[in-house]
Amino acid sequence: MKFTKAANISAKFKRVGVVGGGQLAAMMGDAAKTLGIELVVQTPDATDPAVSVAAGAVLAAVDDVLATAQLANECDVITFENEFVDLDGLRSLEEQNVLFQPSLSSLDPLLDKYVQRCYLQGLGLPTPRFWAWDCSQDLHLDFPFVVKVRRHGYDGQGTFIVKDRESFESIRADLRGQSLLVEEFVPFDRELAVIAARSTTGEIAIYPIVETQQQNQVCRLVIAPAQISLDVKSDAEAIVRTLLNSLEAVGVFGIELFLTSDNKLLVNEIAPRTHNSGHFTIDACETSQFEQHLRAVCQLPLGNCDLKCAGAVMVNLLGYESAESDYLEKRQQLAQIPRSFVHWYGKKVSRPGRKLGHVTVLLSEEAVDRGRVQAEAIAQTVESIWNPN
Repeated sequence: MKFTKAANISAKFKRVGVVGGGQLAAMMGDAAKTLGIELVVQTPDATDPAVSVAAGAVLAAVDDVLATAQLANECDVITFENEFVDLDGLRSLEEQNVLFQPSLSSLDPLLDKYVQRCYLQGLGLPTPRFWAWDCSQDLHLDFPFVVKVRRHGYDGQGTFIVKDRESFESIRADLRGQSLLVEEFVPFDRELAVIAARSTTGEIAIYPIVETQQQNQVCRLVIAPAQISLDVKSDAEAIVRTLLNSLEAVGVFGIELFLTSDNKLLVNEIAPRTHNSGHFTIDACETSQFEQHLRAVCQLPLGNCDLKCAGAVMVNLLGYESAESDYLEKRQQLAQIPRSFVHWYGKKVSRPGRKLGHVTVLLSEEAVDRGRVQAEAIAQTVESIWNPN
């Protein structure tokens, strides 16, 4: 497939509305400048990360449909930073010829985790076994198993690993009345993720498949590329193509996968947007996931997904205290790590588990060959500076 560089190409759409104003929208800022595009964000607070990089902002909740209508009046196309939207309400705007990319029909089977699993099953894609649950009936499953809220869960919030009867009854009491997804616990060998984009013409671009490692169900680090067999790579890419073509998706999507000990893949979750596991692309790839997303939604040719180095490790900077600080001294120390790039999201308040930034370290061929051992050493170096306690 032939990819096109950004230079000397004019986007069809010049103003892009982004529903959401967090770090994902903020990281579109540099890409937008490269492409000659202006961003306007819809976000609740003037201090949200994307406001400072946007050409304008509609200050309102992301599920405020009237605010999205105002956003549409100022923009050529609207895209999404998160899934916390009122899809039914937005359909009235789509009927008035507001252009959403990805389309609402692409989002429809993905926002509810149970519906998403049913959709994947209907496509014949492999998933863990799953059931809908509302807490009223008992579950006759072997421990451990997993319970997830069907909407609005992210960064481990709304996901519970049920290890015994006591934790089951506690979770059941806390979540009573909510619509839930129950799934089997998969004793996976590794977790993988694929960032991929699809254009309005059906062109698909797939980034190097990565390994992700979680801590308290929040992404701790990403290793690019994942050390996997050619068969696993081929199977993962086939899953991505089947999914994106079925959805007639436009934009960047993140696909999370489990790899079992016998080299079988199971689809865990789909994110219809740019994704934490793709942050390494900013510094390590020819085209970042953020530029790629804007290219797709603005009807530009997709960019080159190739690595421009042997590999990379991305480590999230997670809040470890409740505080107001920019942690400047620590960021300066992190920047001294060889071949490192520190990205700070500009959030004013820290709290435990909150994503405040990330560090990407580019790898040599020799470092890539050392695989997980090297990645873990880099992560420990970053974390010893960030939170030495």
